[in-house]
Amino acid sequence: MKELSRTDVRTVIDRLDRAPISERNDAVSASIRTDRVVLSEDGDQIEMAMPDGFTYISFAPYRSQTHDCTFHAPSSCVGELRNTELHLTITDLATGETYADEQTRTFDNGFIGVWLPRGITADVVIVIGDSEARSVISTMNEEDPTCITTMPLKKRG
Repeated sequence: MKELSRTDVRTVIDRLDRAPISERNDAVSASIRTDRVVLSEDGDQIEMAMPDGFTYISFAPYRSQTHDCTFHAPSSCVGELRNTELHLTITDLATGETYADEQTRTFDNGFIGVWLPRGITADVVIVIGDSEARSVISTMNEEDPTCITTMPLKKRG
């Protein structure tokens, strides 16, 4: 954990979320909040502030199973669709600005993580094959979820 605390918060979160499940350090747990990440190990806790004006949101689309989650825990959250190709679009509902419009894939943990501005409400669309999942998310408040597991895939059309 000491090594992680000396690293940039973006790097810490990206490293934890992208780590292959087989290589995860179970001793270190992390909770991603809108304004900070909380790292814990053996009763010790360190908080690292998010970059000014930004937060990290993780999405786990699913076909048949999900889990309840509010604050993403990259060391323990596992989504159903691991290493799955998808198209992700995130659009600000107030301004129409597009924050993501890309072909990508879920990490080994079944999530796709994105850095977004704080203070927005956005429409999120994930397309996998002929199926689509949609959600409206917010980064307005400290208690807004950073772990979006409420995106069931449904046939398009």
